[in-house]
Amino acid sequence: MRWSLFGGGERFDVGCTVDVQNTFDSLHAYVELDGDIAIEPGDEVIVHGKPVEVPYGEHQVFRRTATVQRAGWLERTWTRLTGDLEFMELCEFSFSEEAAL
Repeated sequence: MRWSLFGGGERFDVGCTVDVQNTFDSLHAYVELDGDIAIEPGDEVIVHGKPVEVPYGEHQVFRRTATVQRAGWLERTWTRLTGDLEFMELCEFSFSEEAAL
């Protein structure tokens, strides 16, 4: 278990599938954990293995091992309370009178 200012929960390893696509239509990387594992606010997932590099125009799927670190009660609560504020930093607002194209 890790120790942090906010407390820490359980830590365990699990298999996962990493799906990476680098094409004109899509640029994405998805990680799907094996089993029925719910990831909640504050939890951390670290995927192990060498870095993935998918050339342009390709779609590849890899098998890896991931470590899940559960958040403690205080860390989970803090993440829920501050998550909306941090999300707002990603939003861009414009109040111009011009119509959007």
